[in-house]
Amino acid sequence: MRYVIEDVNDPRLDDVRNLKKSDAHGEGLVIGEGPIIVERLLASAYPTRCIVGFKAKIDTYLSQHEVPDDVPIYEVTRDMLTEVAGFDMHRGLLASADRLDAWSVDEVIEGAQTLVVMEGVGDHENIGGIFRNAAGMDVDGVLLGSGTADPLYRRSVRVSMGHVLRLPWARFEGGYTNWQHKLAKLSDAGFRLVSLTPSEDAVHLAQALKGAEKVALLVGAEGPGLTEHAMKATDVRARIPMAPGTDSLNVATSAAIAFYERQRSLLDF
Repeated sequence: MRYVIEDVNDPRLDDVRNLKKSDAHGEGLVIGEGPIIVERLLASAYPTRCIVGFKAKIDTYLSQHEVPDDVPIYEVTRDMLTEVAGFDMHRGLLASADRLDAWSVDEVIEGAQTLVVMEGVGDHENIGGIFRNAAGMDVDGVLLGSGTADPLYRRSVRVSMGHVLRLPWARFEGGYTNWQHKLAKLSDAGFRLVSLTPSEDAVHLAQALKGAEKVALLVGAEGPGLTEHAMKATDVRARIPMAPGTDSLNVATSAAIAFYERQRSLLDF
């Protein structure tokens, strides 16, 4: 059902109220912004609670997509949504959904051939970028090590273009100095564990991937990169060759290059 809302204090808008605050504190819901992500949210397993948007955006969306009868649609003005959300929501269409439990590590590993493991990646936009790149380059799943932020934060969902809602992911248990022990589960499953590092002592990425049927690519945070604890738990340290005067790339960019190189390595099979 579609409803026109005229009061910014209407409790039906509470799901999208103060979005910057809820994003910072990771409170409760999944928020999808823009028609593409709303569509992917509706198609995902996450139970959609409502859709909120400007009249023109809702009209256009409904002319192209079906919305389940049990999902209410709330029509508001741009000024109202700006006041409710806490900033100018210029995309004009968003949806909220209930969270679900993440997959287990075993579920993500099962049947996978290529995985990416993040350690200490706290920037939500980098997380979203890695998920988007992984989905686009046929990575089977994502595993999160210590210090990695929640991929269901609003900005991560937005930057991933909603792919975080469909790509399997799970979090390893453990803290800064011991989560790496859980990587043995990947080794036991036949994965070659490859650490991405700018170190000159590391081998060329293509060499590290050559001949591997299953690969798990480890990436670390901007700046510090992977911890020595994590790299010691892997089979090989690999680098992306860099031009003189440069030493590293953004972590999402590095991951994308690694995913592409992984695809190239599979041509040998």
